[in-house]
Amino acid sequence: MDNKQQNILIIGAGLCGALLALRLGQRGFNVAVYEKRPDLRTTKLSSGRSINLAFSDRGNKAMKLVGLEEKVKKLCIPMHGRMLHDKNGDTVQSNYSGRKHEYINSVSRNDLNALLLDEAEKHENVNFYFDKTCQSVDLEKTTALFTDGETQKDFIEDADVIISADGAGSALRKSYFQDRDFLFSFSQDYLSYGYKELSILPNENGEYLAHKNALHIWPRQSFMLIALPNLDGSFTVTLFLSYTEGTYNFNNLDTEQKVLDFFKEEFPDALLVMPNLATEFFKNPTSPLGTIKCSPWHYKGNTLLMGDAAHAIVPFYGQGMNAAFEDVVVLDSVLNLNLENWEATFKTYEKHRRKDTDAIADLAIDNFHEMKEHVADPIFQEKRKLEMLLEKKFPLQYNSKYAMVTFNENIGYEVAMLRGRAQDRAILNLLANGEISVNSKATLDELQEALDKINHDTNKILEDHRNADLRY
Repeated sequence: MDNKQQNILIIGAGLCGALLALRLGQRGFNVAVYEKRPDLRTTKLSSGRSINLAFSDRGNKAMKLVGLEEKVKKLCIPMHGRMLHDKNGDTVQSNYSGRKHEYINSVSRNDLNALLLDEAEKHENVNFYFDKTCQSVDLEKTTALFTDGETQKDFIEDADVIISADGAGSALRKSYFQDRDFLFSFSQDYLSYGYKELSILPNENGEYLAHKNALHIWPRQSFMLIALPNLDGSFTVTLFLSYTEGTYNFNNLDTEQKVLDFFKEEFPDALLVMPNLATEFFKNPTSPLGTIKCSPWHYKGNTLLMGDAAHAIVPFYGQGMNAAFEDVVVLDSVLNLNLENWEATFKTYEKHRRKDTDAIADLAIDNFHEMKEHVADPIFQEKRKLEMLLEKKFPLQYNSKYAMVTFNENIGYEVAMLRGRAQDRAILNLLANGEISVNSKATLDELQEALDKINHDTNKILEDHRNADLRY
């Protein structure tokens, strides 16, 4: 395929679409990107989506690919662990890794998106068109129907290839679903929970009112509050709560007094630094939390789904953006194979990628329950302390499930899920049975013995799973 003779139409100029446009532009393709929203660099947008995100190694791998690692680093605030808040306002920090160089970052969605747009536009073969809403895609003709937001007139654009990076509400995926001649599988599973964005503002000197370098969590079994730092001294706070269940839920928090009573009872230390709570609670939307899986992602060699359009996940592993960025890295590696046509390229890409995106979707649901219920559980905290010790003492030999997912970009999500789940089960069983224990003064030999037991039991669990799969 001669790149310079290929015209690629990308639907969506969000994080995934902008990065994809940049990378394809670097490769020499002619790229046109159509985005339904106005240009976020010139218009203040309120989308209801989280305004800051957790950026980690898989996302950074993509930034290295396009040469933006240092520029993105300037937008980031390191978060070394979870700062857990109990009802009394007492806190304890649980680090993400025993290795000091491993941490996640809080980054502004808009700032990162704007950087990617700016960098992509530096290429003459890349053009963006904003306020253009995609209505549908003709899969056979490889054309897309758009509506111009200013004139309200419809128009059609064609291309050699159409790639959809337009998020969970993808117009291309809708066209797949509606095409009666196209066998397309699709699932959309919502949690009974929603989320609402709130904020902690800085003090009058612009200083942070909570520890800056941590992801703050107020775990309360059936719901939780989290907070991520911003560069301006504020925190973006997110409440995850059931729509209908429990003493407090989004449906019955219908007055300012009820909201204040709820926070006074459950998050008193947060309430002290959230003077705008009542106003923000009723001004900001309550948004749903869902998982989307589908197959296939492509139609012939004409169209392809990427990012949330192909595999939307809940945000509890902080991997939605990172997974979308990794999509671009994987597609780029397939393009390096120089296969005979787009259909072969897309088939190979999906074959390599979908098992991993299915895995991170399942892991994100797991982490939802872990964050709201288990992080405050004594045996879970013992497990994390032991894992920190093992990662510190044996940095090349041991990785927790979280580390495999978040800090080991060369381990696929599926492998991280399978081994991580088995390892978690092994450690919890060994701790519960008293076969291993947590002792910060343990000798290397004692820790090595514990690690050997963990590895033995982990491998046994994995072997049992493989044997069970062979039987069915």
